[in-house]
Amino acid sequence: MKNIVAFGEMMMRLSPPENLRFFQANSFEVSYSGAEFNTLASLQRWGLSTQFVTKLPDNDFGDKAISEISRYQVGSKHIIKGGNRLGVYFLEKGSAIRHSKVIYDRAESAVAKIKEGEIAWEEVLAEAGWFHWSGITPGISAEAARECLLACKTARRLGLKISCDLNYRSTLWKWGKQPHEILPEMLAMTNVILADLATLNKMLGKKNIDPDYRKTDTLKEYYDEILDACPDLEFLATTLRYSESASHQKIGGIMYASGQLVTSEVKEILPVVDRLGTGDAFMAGILYGLNKQMDFQEVLDFAVATSAYKHTMSGDINVASLEEIQAIMKGDLSALIKR
Repeated sequence: MKNIVAFGEMMMRLSPPENLRFFQANSFEVSYSGAEFNTLASLQRWGLSTQFVTKLPDNDFGDKAISEISRYQVGSKHIIKGGNRLGVYFLEKGSAIRHSKVIYDRAESAVAKIKEGEIAWEEVLAEAGWFHWSGITPGISAEAARECLLACKTARRLGLKISCDLNYRSTLWKWGKQPHEILPEMLAMTNVILADLATLNKMLGKKNIDPDYRKTDTLKEYYDEILDACPDLEFLATTLRYSESASHQKIGGIMYASGQLVTSEVKEILPVVDRLGTGDAFMAGILYGLNKQMDFQEVLDFAVATSAYKHTMSGDINVASLEEIQAIMKGDLSALIKR
């Protein structure tokens, strides 16, 4: 089985316990995650072969991050050591009418200062069938953006499938370039994209739009315009989130594939345990379904069920089994004790 390879940043997450606010906190719960790694962790759990590529500091925190990667059985043989520090983010979990809050402390991290030539992409991707990136990584620094572009070019030359979860973080992109100056070249090589149409248009430097996803008959024009800018695009999926409160979410999805628009049922989650990582879980669902050659409807339904179920777990990483997700797909929401 060929590897699914992803490139990105591994970070330490620090969160006050029991939904406390930062101002109230005297201690923090520690975990490790990263958008691309979170996706791989799900895929590995479901039986696919994965490799995570990153740069970590050569210190105790870098060693702990590798330990966490190994814990989820994701491959780490191409990870390099060096740089000054591990990126950190602080999460204040919301509840009911109080929204969650994230503060980043990732400047000058190991990945942000990655050097040209440190990763031998020809070697890394030689045994791969798929390369995955996210919109977060190019926003970290010029060096990370350069490396992500080089990985995409190498993957395309080697005939790999390329996927992107087009996360946009407004607090990034402070290094002198804007997304529309960097991302179009990478997106033009990408076969599978998870993004809403408004964000994708913004990243491509196109006009601002505010599509109504309920009116599927009017969406095709938007998708056709995206295909003009992304000629290699085969699948474009969008998570549809309806937020009643921080504790009450509704998750659905829509996907454009081979000229078809596919929609899924909306799943309701109440109460939400942890919203972070739910987009990464959705991305993992899309990639798993495509790698297993599910039909378009099943791919989308699997992704929606995966994302919905992740809301019930603390931490960024989805640890749901295939059996649990398949039960959700079949409408089993009883949550009865399994004995």
